[in-house]
Amino acid sequence: MEVSALCNSHTVSSATSIALLTNHRKWEFAFNKQTPSFRSRRSFFIIKNVASKKQTQKQQQQQLEQVIFIGGALDALKPDSASIASSIKYHAEFTPSFSPELFELPKAYYATAQSIRDVLVANWNTTYDHYEKVDVKQAYYLSMEFLQGRALLNAIGNLELKGPYAEALKKLGHDLEDVAKQEPDAALGNGGLGRLASCFLDSMATLNYPAWGYGLRYRYGLFKQLITKNGQEEVAENWLEMGNPWEIIRNDISYPIKFYGEVVESSSGNGRKEWIGGENIVAVAYDVPIPGYKTKTTINLRLWSTKVNSEVFDLRAFNNGDHPKAYEAMKRAEKICYILYPGDESYEGKTLRLKQQYTLCSASLQDIVSRFERRCGELVNWENFPEKVAVQMNDTHPTLCIPELIRILVDVKGLSWNEAWAITQRTVAYTNHTVLPEALEKWSLDLLQELLPRHVEIIRLIDEELVNTIVEEYGTEDLDLLKEKLNEMRILDNIELPCAVLDLLVKSHEIRVENSVQTEEEDSESDEVAKVTGKEEEEKSTDEDKEIEVPKAVSPVDIVKSAFEPDPKEPKLVRMANLCVVGGHAVNGVAEIHSEIVKEEVFNAFYKLWPEKFQNKTNGVTPRRWLGFCNPELSKIITKWTGSEDWLINTEKLAELRKFADNEELHSEWKEAKMNKKLKLVSFLKEKTGYIVTPDAMFDVQIKRIHEYKRQLLNILGIVYRYKKMKEMSAEERKSKFVPRVCIFGGKAFATYVQAKRIVKFITDVGATVNHDPEIGDLLKVIFVPDYNVSVAEVLIPATELSQHISTAGMEASGTSNMKFSMNGSLLIGTLDGANVEIREEVGEDNFFLFGARADEIAGLRKERAEGKFVADPRFEEVKDFVKSGVFGPYNYDEMMGSLEGNEGYGRADYFLVGKDFPSYLDCQESVDQAYRDQKNWTKMSILNTAGSSKFSSDRTIHQYAREIWSIEPVLLP
Repeated sequence: MEVSALCNSHTVSSATSIALLTNHRKWEFAFNKQTPSFRSRRSFFIIKNVASKKQTQKQQQQQLEQVIFIGGALDALKPDSASIASSIKYHAEFTPSFSPELFELPKAYYATAQSIRDVLVANWNTTYDHYEKVDVKQAYYLSMEFLQGRALLNAIGNLELKGPYAEALKKLGHDLEDVAKQEPDAALGNGGLGRLASCFLDSMATLNYPAWGYGLRYRYGLFKQLITKNGQEEVAENWLEMGNPWEIIRNDISYPIKFYGEVVESSSGNGRKEWIGGENIVAVAYDVPIPGYKTKTTINLRLWSTKVNSEVFDLRAFNNGDHPKAYEAMKRAEKICYILYPGDESYEGKTLRLKQQYTLCSASLQDIVSRFERRCGELVNWENFPEKVAVQMNDTHPTLCIPELIRILVDVKGLSWNEAWAITQRTVAYTNHTVLPEALEKWSLDLLQELLPRHVEIIRLIDEELVNTIVEEYGTEDLDLLKEKLNEMRILDNIELPCAVLDLLVKSHEIRVENSVQTEEEDSESDEVAKVTGKEEEEKSTDEDKEIEVPKAVSPVDIVKSAFEPDPKEPKLVRMANLCVVGGHAVNGVAEIHSEIVKEEVFNAFYKLWPEKFQNKTNGVTPRRWLGFCNPELSKIITKWTGSEDWLINTEKLAELRKFADNEELHSEWKEAKMNKKLKLVSFLKEKTGYIVTPDAMFDVQIKRIHEYKRQLLNILGIVYRYKKMKEMSAEERKSKFVPRVCIFGGKAFATYVQAKRIVKFITDVGATVNHDPEIGDLLKVIFVPDYNVSVAEVLIPATELSQHISTAGMEASGTSNMKFSMNGSLLIGTLDGANVEIREEVGEDNFFLFGARADEIAGLRKERAEGKFVADPRFEEVKDFVKSGVFGPYNYDEMMGSLEGNEGYGRADYFLVGKDFPSYLDCQESVDQAYRDQKNWTKMSILNTAGSSKFSSDRTIHQYAREIWSIEPVLLP
């Protein structure tokens, strides 16, 4: 048996290479000459083949000296399959998570992952040794989600070691693909927000940008989705049940996190405060190395897990039998990182979410500040902090970065308020991902005050600064206008004005009143005095006898207070999105149309005040994972026709496919690659759902988070209408009228989102009916794929021929799955929403199936509906009646269908315009059928979609962030 030697040495001055030689588990130690000096804590690895008994001592010594320092010379000499096989066997033997008797697939996966991790850690150490040495400016991407997917194939793909690893595993009796399937998806995200963040990390590493990601290490993820006869059911994710071979716990890197307590004046003065008492926990770092493609640069995703110190465990209570009390504090700390997005209907749920957000912000910023101080050495110049640190908040979840950074700078580091506020504004930037009001987070002021009292003080000061700016901008003459702007822009909603501002407004109003009175008196004196007749004197005398009620004058104080008085019936809130805009130096949307909506609607008043802050950064996806690795068949074709693999980094080269769009040889290869992926999906669907489908049908896919604005309901109602029409026809008419389709859905409905869960149930009920209808057969299948995640997407997307992106126009910020589908040659049907607009421009209008109302029409259409002027298309009424007839089972869909009816009311009046767009959608689907019948032209359209997807690489997006927001440069390792 051959086993490699992997020696991970941490040394100050020298390292000894240890070769572990085995024969029947008897180990000898052989030492080679000393290696060059390494910095403290630096890791390096040695990989080599170990000699068999038949080899001579000289041959063994020669092999021992053939050392590969992976961290320092990966590109000089890469491991071969024999070295890799030995490394895998070593880890199976000496870092086991399984019993030693067998080498089955789960054990093979863990040993393989650990052998890859050795390489990643070595490169990671080399990367950050260099960053520390040159003291680079570094970007930090804070996100509540990182939807990584499986790491094994992505890592060996980026390291260009797929071939050697496949060969090594084959020698050990396993197939690489089978081994890779053993890896569970990391349950650290839910949808596009987390997938985007993961694509960004890949691009940061590939492009050699100094950057880190920060997130939370969720033990149970969002949830694992089961599809039963009752629809969606949720159970906890088990992705960490067998451990995670990719993560490295850093027990020496932890930070204190505080909740509750009280704020007192610091004895040192200078505006500093002390936050004392309360609940104290500890955040511990877990690092996940992120490799770049064809580069040694390996960056870091640092995830925080929460705990308390062991002395918090109440041993006395435990021994007295009060076990819950004994570990109460432990459970309270640990549950912070149990679940992604815990239900927030209850007060406890809201508190837990807020704790999660603060833990992410506080631990990450303490870590960032510590690194800045270490790199500065003895002389720390805080003015240079924004020159060395860029913090990007991915949506509003990390908003507490702003008051937390100020707290650290003022209360811990001793800076003045003005210094800390200026540094924070120059450091932090905000990415907006939504225009939905409910997603622009608003937290209860009372909850924040209770949980984070010091931060509320800081937020009040920021709000006061903002109020002063608004008053300066709009003046005090028009109180109605000023009130409108304050209501729109303030961070604190429905909260009294600061006393100083209120005094200013009162004083200003008093001056205006005095000026007005003086003007009236002057006008009166200039009037001609009329002579009073006898009759007038008599009338005057009579009037004097009457009791006259003189209205009491209203004081300026009362007038101003009443104008700006909070409504006691409404809650007092903190608007996190407004805090992001005020506290950061840049605000960006994630698609051109979205960024315009952000400027013209969501934050229009802020845009008018600070237009220089607002930018667009259209999202992108990594072409490595989402084309190169998940669709190797198509990738080989692209490489052949573009002349090289350069397109994996320079996606502009994809445009070269346009000149071959009519080439018959390319058409043949393209169709074969698509069919191979469809056949793989057929097997996958049978395994996951039990349904058998034909690969000759069109594969029509909608995979995304289940939400009313994403309009899965529009899609399934279109399918129901199609099914109804099929049933009304003879077999011959059906075949001539309709193209066979397999309609596939995937996505999770949030556990407490009742309407979304109804839609999932409806889709599965339609599928159960249609798929068992012998009259329809292979003409139509409807399948809901359970527990949609990245790995499922990597099977679905390459096989898809039509992809649906049909959200109500103006409601989808960008989307990224549309980019992945287009990149893989799928045609898109969609509205002019999010990145659809730009995709259509890039691939060509003729290669995109467009329908539906435009974003600028939506408000008018909703008004029309509210006024009772909307008249539904007869086909829409027909399909609703068909659903209500009970053809899809006994479940009561009145609530779901009721959302499409009426003209007003919560959960009614078809807010997402399904009925309005339904006829346009049906007509567009007829065009899809017609286009699909012409397979030659369809294939050309598919090629042109891939050719036109070059803009939508996350590499382009990250270059823009780096240049225009973070001001960082690529750093090449020596």
